[in-house]
Order: sequence, then structure tokens, then C-alpha cells
Amino acid sequence: MSVPSPEHRSVIVVGGGQAGVSTSYWLKRRGIDHLVFEKRTAAHVWSTARWDNFCLVTPNWQCDLPGHPYDGPDPDGFMKRDEIVAYVQAFVRKVDPPIREGVAVTRATRRSGGGFAISTSDGDYTADEIVVASGGYHTPIVPRMAEKLPKTIAQLHSEQYRNPDQLPEGAVLVVGSGQSGCQIAEDLHLAGRKVHLAVGEAPRCARFYRGRDVVAWLADMGYYEMPVDQHPLREGVRDNTNHYVTGRDGGRDIDLRRFAREGMELYGVLEDFEEGRLRFRENLAASLAFADRTYNGINAAIDRHIAETGVDAPPPSVYEPVWTPPAERPALDLAASDISSVVWCIGFAPDFRWLDVPVFNGAGRPAHRRGVSEVGGVSFIGLPWLHTWGSGRFGAVGRDAEHVVATIAERLALRRPRLGVAV
Repeated sequence: MSVPSPEHRSVIVVGGGQAGVSTSYWLKRRGIDHLVFEKRTAAHVWSTARWDNFCLVTPNWQCDLPGHPYDGPDPDGFMKRDEIVAYVQAFVRKVDPPIREGVAVTRATRRSGGGFAISTSDGDYTADEIVVASGGYHTPIVPRMAEKLPKTIAQLHSEQYRNPDQLPEGAVLVVGSGQSGCQIAEDLHLAGRKVHLAVGEAPRCARFYRGRDVVAWLADMGYYEMPVDQHPLREGVRDNTNHYVTGRDGGRDIDLRRFAREGMELYGVLEDFEEGRLRFRENLAASLAFADRTYNGINAAIDRHIAETGVDAPPPSVYEPVWTPPAERPALDLAASDISSVVWCIGFAPDFRWLDVPVFNGAGRPAHRRGVSEVGGVSFIGLPWLHTWGSGRFGAVGRDAEHVVATIAERLALRRPRLGVAV
């Protein structure tokens, strides 16, 4: 009995979020046959891995998925979680991608005769091209130190946090001060919970400055169009922690010093738990100072832009600290603190183990130029700073997808010039 050949497509897209659906949009425009595999449901992360009060930190006008720009009533506002879900779901319906939900890709390898063999939870497939559109945030990071904490302490990762009522009574330790950590700490603080925050080396920026959203100023200055190879840090910018700020309640700064003045307890980086005590690095003052320097530095760049262009704007200002740590606190007795829960907000690790193709650099990260890898037939979409600041966001992921699909179309035309494939 002959074994049936695996189902073949010109392109297989792995991941059904906004990156994968954007890729499908451009593939459909070019008439290129393809499939999108999504191990859960399309764009599920926005509804399943965000807290109740989550909102965008960039204004709605920056939401510009292909063929689906934001057209709501508040372009300068910040969509809340349910609005984001509705926006992305409408995009999926509009594109109507050939998506197979609930299908996980378990392995992809190069075939000796060309193209790729793809194993999935739904069987085997082959393809001429693979687009990895699953992003870079796959595995929640929780340190092994967490195993030392008493079993009575509730522990969640940021993707599991929903609201303050979800946690047991008592104080909460939030670990990490990136966007998620600061916003979750604020969510708990506003709800009246006692919060202890382990502060990392994350930068911050103003929400509004000199009469406008800082994002609007930076857009005018061309920051969001700067390709990664022109950034002062080059590819090193991909390692940077995002600036903390919020779009909550119409948008405002997040000032950890103000939170401390209001009763939030701040510490340096959490390093260990030993003999009933949490141990912290003595870097709180330095971390707060770094965040403030970044804040003032961005504002100073806006000042220069205003001076150079002659734009009429309110006068400049410089942030002055409203609170200074009285002393570094290297340790905290867990029982005496009344901490009953910990929310880990230290990010995610990528997991590309299923992709058995030599497309990774010495650090184990995809090596590519604007999403196109050096191995013909493998592309990436939706990674942070894949090409510009907006590559992993609604603002530019569609443009990156268009570029990748154009490259794919050229390669398919060269491989199959006589088949009449629409490219």
C-alpha cells in the first residue's frame, strides 16, 4: 500500500497572531497558496494573556494593520483589552486567512530535494517556504529561585495575572519593572493593595510633553522609521527593555518615585531567597536615576527638534525626583512583610526548538535581515526591532510582512517559472 504524500503548500506560516495574519493578507493579495498554523486560536494572546485593565501604551492612530487601520472614535486614545481583541478579531475576519487553529507545528526541516518538511499535531506537510510568525515571547520566565518560596505563597507570571481580586489577601511582591511589571504594580496600587516592587534597569519616558503625546513627537522626528541598522545600538537595541509608561485613564507617566511616596515599597533587583529573607541587589537608586535620565533625555531630544523646526509649543521642563530612597534595603523578611503572593514580570524566552534549520546566530536568535534569513526559504515576522521599532507592533508589522512576501514571491518565481504561479 502506497503512503499518501504529505499535503503541500507554497508557503506555510507558523503563528496566527497579527504577524501571521498580516503575512496571509499579502500572500492572498499575490495569489500565493499557503496555510497558517496556529496552535490555539487566531490572535488568542490578546484575550487570554492580558490583565483586565490592560491597554495599549501607544495611541490608537499607530494601529495600522494591512487594510485595517484604526478607524474608531478616539485616535489619540489607548484601546483597552476588549477593544484590542475586537480590533484584531475584525482584522482576522477581514483577511479570512486559510488558518488551521489548534494545530501545533512540532518540527520543520529542510528536504534533500528542496523545500521543507513540516510535522504538526495534524499530520505532515511540505512547503517551499516557511514564515515564522510566532513572535519571540514564548516561554514565561520564572527563576529557579521561585522553588525556594514557601508553598503558602501564590505565584503567578504576568501572563496569568488578571486583577487584584485574583490574589489572596496580603501584600504582593511584583518582580520586574518593565512595562508589564510597572503597570501591574500600578493596577494593584490603585486597588489599595500593599505592593513591594523589585525594580530592574528599565527606562521610562513621559506620556505627554510640551503639549503632545511623546509618541507624536517621536513620529515627527522619524524615530519610528529608523531601521535597526541605523540605530546607534544596531542589533543591540533588540535586547533593550521597553520604556515604562501607560495609556490607562487617557494616558499618564508611571513614576515609581511617586508610588513610593504613596506607600509602595521599592527595592533593587531580586537576587535570591535564603533563610526566610528575600535578598535584593543594592541598585535601586541607580536604577531610578537611569530611568529619569532616559526620561529627561527623550524630552531634551524633543526640545532640540522643536528649536530646529520652530514649532510652537509650551515651554520645556526637566523632571525632578519627588522621592529619594532613604537607604538601600538589601533584604526583606518574607513572613514579617505579610507578602502572600508574587507576580513574576521578568519577561519571556523564545522557543524555536521546532525549527531544525541553521538560521540562528551564536546567541541562539534568528539571524535575518528585515525578516529574511540567510537560509533560503525561511523568514521571520513579528520580532521586536525586526526592522524598525514598530516591527513587533500593530504599526509596522504589516509593512514587514509585505517586504517578506515580496521576497518570497521573487524566490517562487525563480524556482517555478513555468508553472504559471501568480506572484
